[in-house]
Amino acid sequence: MLLAKQPPMTPRLDDQTASADLFAIKGDNPLIWPLLSLLQSSLSSWKVHHLAAELQQKGLMQNLDENPQKALFKQNFLLMNALFELQQILLPKSWLQVKSMEIQIFRIVPCNLDQQLAEDDALRDYYKDWRNYDTCPDIIQEMLESFWNRYENYIGTNPNLMHQSRALAVFELDDTATNKEIRRQWRRLALMWHPDRDGGDASKFREVCEAWQSLREKS
Repeated sequence: MLLAKQPPMTPRLDDQTASADLFAIKGDNPLIWPLLSLLQSSLSSWKVHHLAAELQQKGLMQNLDENPQKALFKQNFLLMNALFELQQILLPKSWLQVKSMEIQIFRIVPCNLDQQLAEDDALRDYYKDWRNYDTCPDIIQEMLESFWNRYENYIGTNPNLMHQSRALAVFELDDTATNKEIRRQWRRLALMWHPDRDGGDASKFREVCEAWQSLREKS
């Protein structure tokens, strides 16, 4: 069970440069998109450990530490980070309730949205801060790269990086696009074409993922 309401103390990184680098982690948490598929596949709510088990079964989640307790914490951190990111992506059209034992997407956004968000502000801030993952920036980046590779193999994308000019065209951008514009367009298009969304398209989603893999080096 995830003890989300009592997160451990934030690790102290001796190297201030490494601490700053945590804010420069490139790319999204790759668990965002398979989680969206799982959540869209059922009208019932999910528990964190059930989501983790499904991802493990699909080969998208690996053991993250030799210490079982640390491995569980890191797994839960990655899942909660992805869920809170997805919550932000889905607003304002739908509402992702992120409770450790009741995780579910609702088509209707609650009328007291501000109150709902405020209730989880501290938890959301904790899980979106990579300094709380208890490792160094290089290892985080390597782990995310590994997860991206697993997810791309799972959805069947082309392993060869798309040329940046082509990737920009897929994103409907030109070579003057800023990092922020690239990231915003990536999330918009990935959500639009996600195959488990109404009107989604698996082939277009794969193309957008391939474009992101090329362009995220810039973002």
